[in-house]
Amino acid sequence: QVMLVESGGGLVQPGGSLRLSCAASGFTFSSYAMSWVRQAPGKGREWVSDISSRGLSTYYADSVKGRFTISRDNAKNTVYLQMNSLKPEDTAVYYCVKDLRRYATGWSGSWGQGTQVTVSS
Repeated sequence: QVMLVESGGGLVQPGGSLRLSCAASGFTFSSYAMSWVRQAPGKGREWVSDISSRGLSTYYADSVKGRFTISRDNAKNTVYLQMNSLKPEDTAVYYCVKDLRRYATGWSGSWGQGTQVTVSS
């Protein structure tokens, strides 16, 4: 079955950096777009970034554009999120998602368990 395991979260000071990783298994990783989604305490889910199956196309939410970089290594079945210039408002649980689809009625896809990122001094 599909398994997505995120890692790399933690506590970081404002202006700092973290790199999240998501190790995938149970499917042909190189055939699927991958996404990162976050959810802050008491708030709804927020789409962060997408990367196409071969990594040729990337997309970012305006809130992270220029600070975050998504990448993937299809040989290692892993997708990454490099987060620089972190702000307190980036504090959230970050989820790796396979084949994310966002509809008015809800979101679909296969989700990891999430990794906590806390930005605080």
